[in-house]
Amino acid sequence: MPFKTRDEKEIARINQLQQERFDLLVDAFEPPLPVGVPERLSRIVAAAEIEKGASVLDVGTGSGILIPLIQQYEPGKIHACDLSREMLKQVQTKHSGIETHWCDVRDLTLPDHSLDVVCINACYANIADKPGAFRLLARIVKPAGKVVISHPLGKDFINKFKPNCPFPLDDFPGEAEAWTLLSPFGFVIHSFLDEPNLYLLVVAKRG
Repeated sequence: MPFKTRDEKEIARINQLQQERFDLLVDAFEPPLPVGVPERLSRIVAAAEIEKGASVLDVGTGSGILIPLIQQYEPGKIHACDLSREMLKQVQTKHSGIETHWCDVRDLTLPDHSLDVVCINACYANIADKPGAFRLLARIVKPAGKVVISHPLGKDFINKFKPNCPFPLDDFPGEAEAWTLLSPFGFVIHSFLDEPNLYLLVVAKRG
């Protein structure tokens, strides 16, 4: 089963709803985090295998919860993108040296083969145009570079929000489905973990 496709009008509608929603929720993601989440976030970033001097993109960065963890690995450059301008203001206030991008991930204008690692934490379900997003990532990720798709509360956490959410939330793929969805974009599974409180899929770009 390929990715769900949406027309441009629907993608724009969904993105606008998300921007408005997360602009209002800008303070909701501040610490303290739920018990166990900080440890699982550390596992998520460790799974990216970030090397010193690497170039990293944090998709759907929110208020920048992953950034201090990424910085521990001494990357050369951190990019952060989000649909919410208010979230990015928080990132700019709390963290220095971060290049922020107020846009849908599919609209990033980064150079070809410029990223070593991409983190998509707790926002995979929200990406309205997944084919567009992964086409873009296939262009800007280096050969053998990694994309980490994760949620520190597990994939079933999303189901709690679906009934009352003003925009659609897509399911996280199982391992076999991930192969089917991502291999057309040149990604292969590096590791896969699906626990009740942690979803962690790491894919690598074919070299």
